[in-house]
Amino acid sequence: MRIQSPTNLSFQANDSVLVISVILYLAVCIGIGLWAATRVRGSRDYLVAGRSLPLYISTATVFATWFGAETVLSVSATFARDGLGGVIADPFGASFCLVFVAVFFARAFYRMDLLTIGDFYRRRYNKPVEVITALAISASYLGWTSAQFTALGLAFSVLSEGMLSLDQGIVLGALVVAGYTIWGGMWSVALTDMFQSVVIIAGLCLIAWLVSDMAGGAGHVVSAAAAAGKFRFWPEADLAQWLAFGAAWMTLALGSIPQQDVFQRVTSARNEKTAVRATLAGAGIYFCFAFVPMFIAYAALSIDPSLGGLLASEDEREIQRILPRLILEQTPVWAQVMFFGALLSAILSTASGALIAPTALFTGNVLRPFLGRLSDRQFMILLRSVLVIFTLAALLFALNSRSTMYQMVQNAYKVTLVGALVPLAAGIYWRRANAAGAVMSIVLGLGAWGAMEAFAPKETWPAQLVGLACAIAGMLIGSLATRTSGRGGTPPHAQRHGREGA
Repeated sequence: MRIQSPTNLSFQANDSVLVISVILYLAVCIGIGLWAATRVRGSRDYLVAGRSLPLYISTATVFATWFGAETVLSVSATFARDGLGGVIADPFGASFCLVFVAVFFARAFYRMDLLTIGDFYRRRYNKPVEVITALAISASYLGWTSAQFTALGLAFSVLSEGMLSLDQGIVLGALVVAGYTIWGGMWSVALTDMFQSVVIIAGLCLIAWLVSDMAGGAGHVVSAAAAAGKFRFWPEADLAQWLAFGAAWMTLALGSIPQQDVFQRVTSARNEKTAVRATLAGAGIYFCFAFVPMFIAYAALSIDPSLGGLLASEDEREIQRILPRLILEQTPVWAQVMFFGALLSAILSTASGALIAPTALFTGNVLRPFLGRLSDRQFMILLRSVLVIFTLAALLFALNSRSTMYQMVQNAYKVTLVGALVPLAAGIYWRRANAAGAVMSIVLGLGAWGAMEAFAPKETWPAQLVGLACAIAGMLIGSLATRTSGRGGTPPHAQRHGREGA
């Protein structure tokens, strides 16, 4: 008979505690999501939570929009490898995006009293513009959502000690997220975001305190990072590097403005002032807290220098294993429970929103215009059916991608940067913007970007900058060359209808 040592028994007991804790946590999240479904009385509740969220819940949902798997696993590891200059897109670009939305777009979004951002393009321009932009924005979510599924797959694979492959973990993660989002919609997203944001902040703060002590103190970690040049932010005096640097920042700072998940969080607030304040507060909290995983990742290299080998792996996805490896191999079980609780919270909170957003957009602005009049009950059935279909599409994308989560997120927002931003901004702030200009902007922006991605050498101008420039030119030429005005001619920022809070 084989006799196990006390040490082996201890490891097995720790593993059992961790797995049971994770299962219980997932059960709680699913329970909250299903309980939130009892608040859904129709499509307005499903898509924008009845426009009734108070400041603290709205802030939590905005924070959770960005604080996902890529922040914990991928952005942190990218910082450990490339320094601050390598993470210009996230958190710097992502945080600026929320500030721009709060200052320049939130009031217009709220006053128009819309269910989706696609409704804006129809009201300001026409149905063809609505359908084209809705398709482009919906397609951009494939990369964003698949990044979250990939993270869940990685977490489940690590927790099962290889019993589940990465692909099997991705499938399981997709089932979990879709399982509670499909019933509660935005109410499920909002209430689970609130709970999960608390777990994220508490869990990662405790982990940062623990690994700081293990690495010899926070001062030692910061000094080591400074000595290694990790705080170098600006690129060298080289035009190509500056263009790449600016393009990476703009991709998230501007490209993620015309996104349905950001729009839903703004318009789910109980009033206009809450929408603005929650977006600004969420941006500030996200920017500050995004540096916590970076600190943990660099501390991990100080604690276990062998983890640095992951940074040189041919498969770039391997760098995302730095934190899970450190936590499982070097920390006590309570720290493992806190870390994986925070990690799963970050993933689930982002993934649920990334599912409901394209579902709302594609259903309401691509399918519904061609299906004629639908009752609210029929529309709800259609929404849930599309959510299942989009889950399957994102699942296939995740299973076949070999990019890191950070790369997948950046690639997703190139589409909206070149195809949807200019018609949105011009539609709000330029009276002469019209449907002809919007169509020309979209066609030239997407066409130029696609051509650059397919045929131009990588050393030339970044494809998304060329696409954005062509989109701006298309809007100017198309609008000025025609005399027809935009729908109604009054930019939404000048409109005063819609509820306003005291």
